[in-house]
Amino acid sequence: MADDTEEVFHFSNIEFTREDLVNALNEMVFEYKKLSQSFEEVKAEKESCAMNTEQTSSSNMQAALSKLETENAELRSRSEEMLY
Repeated sequence: MADDTEEVFHFSNIEFTREDLVNALNEMVFEYKKLSQSFEEVKAEKESCAMNTEQTSSSNMQAALSKLETENAELRSRSEEMLY
């Protein structure tokens, strides 16, 4: 890929041809395909991370729920003991 500061075309040059334009467009298409592929890879990685986070979050929520259910049963048992 050409340096961003480098001018690809010198439009004032009379030797500028259709072939130059076609070559430049082909290079742009190639770069676009590379960038699109990179974007798709990053997008897939992000989605994978989100799925892992959701699974971890779900596991944490299940553990917390289990702990609360145990605590609830203990409190219920103590409450019944106090009533008697």
